[in-house]
Amino acid sequence: MNDQPQQPGVDKKGRPARPKRTGWRRLIPTWRMVLGAFVIGVMLLAGGFLLGYTLVEIPSANALAVKQSNVYLYADGSQLARDGEVNRESVRLARVSKDAQHAVLAAEDRDFYTESAVDPKAMVRAAWNTATGKGRQSGSTITQQYVKNYYLAQDQTLTRKAKEFFIAIKLDRTETKDQILEGYLNTSYFGRNAYGIQAAAHAYYGMDATDLDPARGAYLAALLNAPSEYDVVAHPENRAPAEARWNYVLDGMVKEGWLGAAERAGLTFPVPKQTTVSTGLSGQRGYVVEAVKQYLAEHGVVTPEELERGGYRITTTLEKPRQDAFVKAVNDQLMSRLDPKARKVDGYVRAGGAAVDPKTGRVVALYGGIDYVKQYTNGATRRDFQVGSTFKPFVFASAVQNAASTQDGRIITPDTRYDGTSERPVEGWSGEAYAPENEDHVDYGEITVREATDRSVNSVYAQMAVDVGPAKVKQTAIDLGLPADTPELHEGPSVALGTATASVLDMAEAYATLANHGEHGTYTLLEKITKDGTEVELPARQVRRTISREAADTTTSMLRSTVENGTASAAQAAGRPAAGKTGTAEEDTAAWFAGYTPDLATVVSVMGQDPVIAAHMPLYKAMGLPRMNGGGAPADIWAQFTRDALKDTPATDFSLRLQTASEEWDVDLPAEEPSSAPPASEAPTGPATPSTPSTPTHETTAPTGSTTTGSAPATDGGATAGDGTVTETPPATPTEGGTATTGPGGGLTDGGLTTGTAGGPPGR
Repeated sequence: MNDQPQQPGVDKKGRPARPKRTGWRRLIPTWRMVLGAFVIGVMLLAGGFLLGYTLVEIPSANALAVKQSNVYLYADGSQLARDGEVNRESVRLARVSKDAQHAVLAAEDRDFYTESAVDPKAMVRAAWNTATGKGRQSGSTITQQYVKNYYLAQDQTLTRKAKEFFIAIKLDRTETKDQILEGYLNTSYFGRNAYGIQAAAHAYYGMDATDLDPARGAYLAALLNAPSEYDVVAHPENRAPAEARWNYVLDGMVKEGWLGAAERAGLTFPVPKQTTVSTGLSGQRGYVVEAVKQYLAEHGVVTPEELERGGYRITTTLEKPRQDAFVKAVNDQLMSRLDPKARKVDGYVRAGGAAVDPKTGRVVALYGGIDYVKQYTNGATRRDFQVGSTFKPFVFASAVQNAASTQDGRIITPDTRYDGTSERPVEGWSGEAYAPENEDHVDYGEITVREATDRSVNSVYAQMAVDVGPAKVKQTAIDLGLPADTPELHEGPSVALGTATASVLDMAEAYATLANHGEHGTYTLLEKITKDGTEVELPARQVRRTISREAADTTTSMLRSTVENGTASAAQAAGRPAAGKTGTAEEDTAAWFAGYTPDLATVVSVMGQDPVIAAHMPLYKAMGLPRMNGGGAPADIWAQFTRDALKDTPATDFSLRLQTASEEWDVDLPAEEPSSAPPASEAPTGPATPSTPSTPTHETTAPTGSTTTGSAPATDGGATAGDGTVTETPPATPTEGGTATTGPGGGLTDGGLTTGTAGGPPGR
């Protein structure tokens, strides 16, 4: 054991000892300390990274990022309306032009497709500047910016930056670069309340993102740096820095090989369009959006909750030129003639209209009111006003469809005679006694069904409804297109006078079935609907026969006479063959005109409603006229709209297959002189009528395969020619059995239910 003391200046092993550090040298770390600190620091950083990577999960998208607007389009693809809290329409990357994609990359992250998800140096620099108050600086990659937009908030804090860092790394491992770029383009804010490049393209240039060229794409990309400041329309004083940023983007595109130098040299600064104040759902837009939502819900296509979340691109069947024509017709024929300051009743006037393509059931125009933000209730879809005498054609169509006969056994045809005495009790009805009055209490005496339709004689049609059977009448109305649950569509004689409260759109659908020879095309407002680029299945659109062609066409023949000789004569201003019927609701609270050509079925209603309490109001004295009749403003609107809507469509006449005669029909009907022409086995026939024409004749195409029975062939108001056609001649008016009545304005009245102010005792 060595007990010798340690020599001074040496260590235990005999080596020279290091001198102790004194003074300021004690403050300088040794290399071992530096190395140890470095190793510990690296371990802490690695541990912190692993801990952060483990703890920070990719969260759900923030609420703002997933909110979109729904976009509603006309049939031609032009924009009709947008709704929703956020002006955003997310689109696939393929729907953004390559020029716009390259412009954004040139502006924000030129190495996006080759770099990692984060740029640590830029991130540290941005964090330091933010922490020390040297100003906001991003320095983030597009991936990080997308994470901030889609998953996080916009606050500039170290905590948010740390989360952004880890989420970006994870996202880069789970999504492709294209997916990230698509998300970035859809979540970025471009100013003008436009979120996403699609909304921005519309806000600044009125086009889709797929149509952006290099100049416009570069301007939108420049906006990402300072959306408000670089809007040169809102801030013309900032045009110089905005153009400088625009040039920076274009030069970057050239540098990266995305744009040719020659093309770059030829580009000029694309000044955006003027900023427009958001009109939202004003005008007709709100009515259309409401009607579409109702259609989607009723048919189970999209739930209200799904629609509320947005993101749908909805192409309607509405045609913009016809939509505009409807608005103009209402303004010209009705709204411009109102003076609420001079006449209080003019302030009650409301209007609704709808036009349907008879062959397809497509709704091509819809008028809901003067302005959705001023009059919320949709005049085209509301079901609370009586349709009046526009229902009467359904009664006659049902009579032909069911081969109905009168109480004394005569088959009901256009020339069957009825007693047109006002307040004549209905016969054959087992319910409560019913004796409807005619308008102005006119007694017509013996009158044909055609003449009763021309003059809209209530007593005749109430009796006819009983003769056919009210239940059958109701079913025919449903078959034509009225909803089975239409309010007041009951099974009684008064149904013939239009006590049902169907909507304008319902009536347009039903009249379109008559125009299409009894074939009902399922009415639709939608052409196509997509969600995030994926098409949503719509209800099958089928055209099916719901009543016989003879029933529909013979009804059309009657309604042509009403236009040519009856209460609907104002419809002649459309300038083409037309069929139609006027109608007036009880107390003159609504006036209707429903009519059609071979190409278009349109219904117009003018309604009275108190703007304060929403009660139905009479329209006596509106527009300065004694009463509001269907043959007035509604028919005038119909005529102007139909003329303008079909101005590029050649006028065609109706091709009709009329009711076939039988021996049973000839009871009490005047005999017809035998035709000198050879019998035509395919000629449509009907009961005889007076042969003296009062208007030019109209030739209708004969059907194939129809045969006649009984005595000499009879036609519906004309003679059957040997070539298988029918020359249709509406009878002269007035005829025996009654005196034609004139309304306060000198024209024929429409036979609606009226009250004492202008038309005698209250109607029933």
